[in-house]
Amino acid sequence: MFDIFGIFKRRKRKKAGKPSAKPRRSGMPSAVSVQAKFKIGQVVKHRMFPFRGVIFDVDPQFANSEEWYNAIPEEVRPRKDQPYYHLFAENEQTHYVAYVSEGNLVPDDSDAPVEHPDIASVFEVSENGHYVIRNNMAN
Repeated sequence: MFDIFGIFKRRKRKKAGKPSAKPRRSGMPSAVSVQAKFKIGQVVKHRMFPFRGVIFDVDPQFANSEEWYNAIPEEVRPRKDQPYYHLFAENEQTHYVAYVSEGNLVPDDSDAPVEHPDIASVFEVSENGHYVIRNNMAN
């Protein structure tokens, strides 16, 4: 869904509980190999909209609903055949979970912490400020 801040929100997961910290596999054919540019725990920002976040999951290609995809204005709608990232995201007004195509993300090298309240459920923050998956979630 496209909200008033120009942020594309991801669909709600059907299963309850904490978000997955491991990349999930979508129905992508096994003969196709996709290399994600960003990794889980990395801080990124949107290249056009004013938000940033920590990646907590990766889909090798678009894995959301057609309704969600078609709600994105056609002139800025990203391709489906690229990795899509789940972010604990924030902007100046709020925290939320975002679903963003790889082409719309760039590294955030600001070294500023991300203040999303769900980060602590998935990540520990190392001494050097990196987000590391909690040991109990790495299985």
